[in-house]
Amino acid sequence: MEALVTGGTSGIGRALAIGLVEAGYRVTAIGRQKAELEALQKSHGINGLALDVTDHAAMAKALAGLEPDVLVNNAGIMPPLTHFCDMDVADMDRAVSVNLTSVLHMTRLIAPIMRARGKGHIFFTGSTAGHAPFPNLAAYCATKAAVGAFAQALRLDMAPHGVRVTEIVAGRVETGLYKDIFSAEARAAMYANHSAVQPEDVAAMLLAVLKLPAYVDVSRFDILPTHQAT
Repeated sequence: MEALVTGGTSGIGRALAIGLVEAGYRVTAIGRQKAELEALQKSHGINGLALDVTDHAAMAKALAGLEPDVLVNNAGIMPPLTHFCDMDVADMDRAVSVNLTSVLHMTRLIAPIMRARGKGHIFFTGSTAGHAPFPNLAAYCATKAAVGAFAQALRLDMAPHGVRVTEIVAGRVETGLYKDIFSAEARAAMYANHSAVQPEDVAAMLLAVLKLPAYVDVSRFDILPTHQAT
């Protein structure tokens, strides 16, 4: 069985790629960090593709002939925390391009293959920010809300063809998502005393969903730290 993971060089994506390999999948990981992809190849036998998910033509060319049983749309970015009126337009456009447009393009490449084959599972790494408001994150919330809506509607399109669709609604996870936004001290405080889910926990949940019978479709699962109130 084959799996394709975007944003596979760090955080949740890296944990998912490793978890899938350990579960017996042949994994292709897409990311921009060539050195990290090479390290994953050496340590876990993961096939790495150093690509920008927003380069749709390059993605289509690189993935030609690949027929994954599992697709994980995981790549995403967090734009700077700022009032929407003060947000740099370039940051806004980049967030939409990476978090939403690339997800649509990737799914458009792979979903028809799964439909024709009559099986497959598509995952989307969403966020609690797509289901609840957060200040200074209006554009990010918009992209994740759109991903959530897309995942639920896609499930209805794909269900008659035996293809399952699941949105991962992640709360606070200890990753590098905030590394360009908060100081090291602030991030340490965020993650202290088991106040964050670990990427490996998300991978464990994804694998548990994959192991369910084909007639069971988990349309969404929320995974949050026990003490995260919202």
